Amino acid sequence: MTIQENSTANNEPIPTEEPTDLVVAEGTPAEAEEDKAAKKSACIKRSIIGLVLLGLIVFVIVDSQTNNWVRTGIVAFLEWVEKNVVAGVFGFMGLYFLATIFFVPGSILTLGAGFVFSAALDSLGWGVLLGTGAVWVGASLGAIASFLLGRYLFRDGFVGRLTEKFTIFKALDNALMDKGLRIMVLLRLSPIVPFNALNYIAGVTGVQLWHYALACVAMLPGTILYVFLGASAGSLTAISGSMDGEETDDEESEEEDPTNNKAVTISVVVVGVVFGILAIGVTSYYAKQELNKVLEAETPADNNGETKDDDDGDEEEQAGTNDGTIE
Repeated sequence: MTIQENSTANNEPIPTEEPTDLVVAEGTPAEAEEDKAAKKSACIKRSIIGLVLLGLIVFVIVDSQTNNWVRTGIVAFLEWVEKNVVAGVFGFMGLYFLATIFFVPGSILTLGAGFVFSAALDSLGWGVLLGTGAVWVGASLGAIASFLLGRYLFRDGFVGRLTEKFTIFKALDNALMDKGLRIMVLLRLSPIVPFNALNYIAGVTGVQLWHYALACVAMLPGTILYVFLGASAGSLTAISGSMDGEETDDEESEEEDPTNNKAVTISVVVVGVVFGILAIGVTSYYAKQELNKVLEAETPADNNGETKDDDDGDEEEQAGTNDGTIE
């Protein structure tokens, strides 16, 4: 007796296979619509955040060339920090965090930290130490936040298409992903590299987050130098005036203001150029290596395709010869 006859005799239903393919096919359009809606919503969120961020950055840049409201507010804040050291340390770190994100020039904050903390503690050494710590923590947190903003806003869209379309961009992205720590350390050691812009630029590349965060340690030498220069300044007015490029009426403060020291300026520029060139050289070297790897990976695939076509042609030719021989 067959299985079908046995099932019929026992009045048991005959098991049948469910059309699972049809079920999946029916659910696919709905899932596609959900994915499309989610992508559209994420794109709108990124656009809104990007526009708000861009608007604030443009305001800061225009204000620095016109009214200087931001600079005046920073000077007033530094005067408050000098009178309230404990709360001022945390407030200063928060302000530096926001300044880094919104492209506020950090030089006046760094120089000002050296002056106000040294004056408040009445000690050059402790003032430089506390000022360096506050600047470095605020700048590092702001740099990481800017890095993440750059990655969230731009990484998956425009840059992703570039790396898929152009081999050179893919090689450069791979080099930054694998050797990002070395490259970022060299860039951080160069004081002439735009700090705020670098944070966003690094975010759209393949640099790993922990590489980027660890490279912030390389900001310490430059931070210590600028905090020390600020601690040696005559007053906050001298610092603010020197950042604006204006001459102060107080000749004594001009003589004490270390930012007017040409030797220090030249040294900073030379060091910045050296480390900047090293960073470019290292990036180019690793990018070339990654480009060679990408080309080598693509070449075997092409060769395999050509070999397969040749083999198919040979088989067809041989088959034709055999048919002729049989006939």
